[in-house]
Amino acid sequence: MKYIDLKDKDENALKELLKEKKLLLFKLRAKLKTMQLSNPNEIKETKRDIARINTALSSLKNQVKA
Repeated sequence: MKYIDLKDKDENALKELLKEKKLLLFKLRAKLKTMQLSNPNEIKETKRDIARINTALSSLKNQVKA
């Protein structure tokens, strides 16, 4: 997922996507603990996606204030 894909979405869509990614991260961490995760890099990618979504949300809030 790229930031360019996220910057055109509205706030509600971004919040829903953030909720989904956080749930996915929780599930990936649980799989890691039970030795069921085949690719540990998925955790890193999910964290980065969460950071990108948070960046898009904060840029939306800054646009509203300006």
